[in-house]
Amino acid sequence: MPGYACFLRGVNLGARRKASSTDLGSCFEGLGFEEVSTFRTSGNVVFETGREPRAKLTARIERGLARSLGYDVTVFLRTASEIQAIAAHEPFPAKLAEASKGKLQVALLPAKPSAGVQKKVLAAATEEDRLAFGDRELYWLPSGGTRDSALDQRALDELVGPWTMRTKGTIDLLCTKFFG
Repeated sequence: MPGYACFLRGVNLGARRKASSTDLGSCFEGLGFEEVSTFRTSGNVVFETGREPRAKLTARIERGLARSLGYDVTVFLRTASEIQAIAAHEPFPAKLAEASKGKLQVALLPAKPSAGVQKKVLAAATEEDRLAFGDRELYWLPSGGTRDSALDQRALDELVGPWTMRTKGTIDLLCTKFFG
């Protein structure tokens, strides 16, 4: 059975969009998924299921979460092999990453952006906010905290569509625990 990691956008970020790990696990089990596990409290769910087209699977999860939680949630699915590729990918030279006071971020995107969109996004990069693309990921190495950054995240959102962000460390740990 294929293994998936599901990353939820906007869960547990405010008082109105709370979802416990137990609630998320129950929702996914109620949708018929197997080997359901949650990882941290930022909306990460790992599960197994039979073969189903990704778009259909994503829509089914989004509908189930809306029914269960009472609000819409955007879902980003990655297969086990995609998670392994993200964990293995080093988008910036090790010296830069080690010298940064910020944590390497991974923005999970709904689709691979066109070359034109990628060019526009990369034009926003600076010495303080380095950007690089993976397949359906945008890597961001801020020089400090993400909240202190001058990077216009809303402008990037308009270019690439909705996204959800995790630290690369979170992705690496998830990979090791479930797909390593």
